[in-house]
Amino acid sequence: MRGGSLRAPVRMVLYLLVVCLPMLVGSAAYASASTTRVPITALTRQPRQLAHPVPAATPVPAVTTVLAASGFDQLRSNLETFAAQSGARVAISLQELSGPRRSTYSLNGSQSFYAASAYKVPLLMAEAQLIDSRQASLFDVLCFDAGDAEDGWFTDYADGSCFTRDELATRAGRYSDNTAAHILVRYLGGPDALNSYARSIGMTASVLWIPNTTTTDDLTAAWVNEALGRLGGTAAQRWLFPLLTHTANEAGIPAGLPAAATVVHKVGTLDGTENDAAYVVDGPIAYVLSVSVDGLDEAAGWWVIAQISARVWQYEVGRPAFVAPVVVTTSAPPPSLNRH
Repeated sequence: MRGGSLRAPVRMVLYLLVVCLPMLVGSAAYASASTTRVPITALTRQPRQLAHPVPAATPVPAVTTVLAASGFDQLRSNLETFAAQSGARVAISLQELSGPRRSTYSLNGSQSFYAASAYKVPLLMAEAQLIDSRQASLFDVLCFDAGDAEDGWFTDYADGSCFTRDELATRAGRYSDNTAAHILVRYLGGPDALNSYARSIGMTASVLWIPNTTTTDDLTAAWVNEALGRLGGTAAQRWLFPLLTHTANEAGIPAGLPAAATVVHKVGTLDGTENDAAYVVDGPIAYVLSVSVDGLDEAAGWWVIAQISARVWQYEVGRPAFVAPVVVTTSAPPPSLNRH
C-alpha cells in the first residue's frame, strides 16, 4: 500500500515534465529569435564605384564679341570728320547705284544752299525729256530777249540774235553760260515751269531762280532719276550726258577721280558757295554724289569737294562683288513746253 502510494505521485510528476518540457523549449527558442537584429549597415545601399570617374567640368571663359566698323561706317566717319575740320558749312548726299548693297548717305543733305548754276541740272534734264518726247527738237530756233542777259561765258547776244536749242543747251551745260540758260528757261515757261518740273523729279525742297536755293539731297534725287532712265531713258541720256561731261569746270567731283571714270555733272558757284552734283560711272561702279560747300573762297571750296569725291571713290572702288547697275525704264511724264 505504501509503495503504491509513492508511485502515483511520481507518475504525476513525470507526466507533467513530459507535457511542459516542449512548451518551455519552444518559448526559449522564440525569445532567442525575437532579439536577433540585422545590422543597419547591411541594409544601406552603397554608391556604385565607376571604373573611370568623370572629371570635374572646366570653367568656360566669357566670350567677348568685338564688332569692327564696316567700310561704309568708316567712310561716314571720315566724311563727317573732314567736313567738321574744313571750316565751312558742308553738305554731302551719296546714293549708290551698284553693288550687292546700295547704301545712301546724307550729311546736312536737307540744308539749303545757294544753288547758283545748279538750277541748270533740272533745266537740262527737262530739255532732254522734251526732245525725247518729240515736244521739242534740237533744231528749234530760240531767240534772245534783252531780259535774258547776264554775264557769262559768251558775249554774242544781241537784239534779234537766235540760236538752235542744241547750241543753247551746249552753252548752258558745258560752259554754264547764264544767258543761254535764261533763254531756255523762258521758252520752257519761266521759273514756275522750271520749279514745277524740278519738284516732279524729286527736288521738293528747292526754290529755283528766286531765291534760287537747293539741297544736296534734291540734286542727288534728280540725278538718280536721270541715271535710272526715268526722265526720257537712253535716248535722253545720249543727248544730255555729253553736254555735262568734260565741262569747262572740272575742279570739283571730277578732280577727285581717276581719268577713266565718266563724270556727268553740273557745278554752280557764286559768292562763297560751291556746288557739284554728279553721276559717276566706271565699269561696274555707279553712284550719284552731290556736295555743297559754303564759307570758303572758291579755290578752297573746290578743293574740299575734290577731297570728298576722292574719299568716296576710294570706298567705292574697294567694294567687292559688284552687280550690274539697276536700269529702270519707266519714264516720268515730260514737262509741258510753253511754245513761243
